[in-house]
Amino acid sequence: MKLVVLTGIPGSGSTTVLKKALEEVDYLHLNYGDIMTEIAVEKGLVETRDELRKLPADTQKEIQKAAGIRIKEKSESENVIVDTHCTISTPSGFLPGLPKWVLEGLNPDHFVLIEAYPDEIRVRRTNDDTRQRDAESAEAIQLHQEMNRAASMAYATLTGATVKIVYNHDNELDDTVAGLVEFLK
Repeated sequence: MKLVVLTGIPGSGSTTVLKKALEEVDYLHLNYGDIMTEIAVEKGLVETRDELRKLPADTQKEIQKAAGIRIKEKSESENVIVDTHCTISTPSGFLPGLPKWVLEGLNPDHFVLIEAYPDEIRVRRTNDDTRQRDAESAEAIQLHQEMNRAASMAYATLTGATVKIVYNHDNELDDTVAGLVEFLK
């Protein structure tokens, strides 16, 4: 069984690509934040996902670690693809989306990064009425994708996983999905 981590910065189209690919492959789709919420609710620590970030940092770390272990256990009986953030852009700098204590439990086989040209991402974000996003320059978007690449290689070094980059350019969704599906088979 395979355990794949799929990620892409907002506007890369990672959610769209993943949804389409899942129509063609037999993988259990898990969202890391949803698993964290499930664990925190079971422990009586929160009632909703938005409350997670209000928990003490050490408690959040323990929940993150437990989520990695739970996801890994699910991958022992079926193929799993985890949708999560590789890095998180904050006003203070970038945070790792998968710190060491998460990777130790999760131990994925592959990382897949969904990328697009920075100008494509900028326009997609501008045209997305479903979200409230801060405007970012093409240079900031490119930096975020570069940080994802660097982080994913560091994660791969710690886990022995491979890193695959899948390009999701405008008007090429079918080709993008086909490439991801071929990789996942």
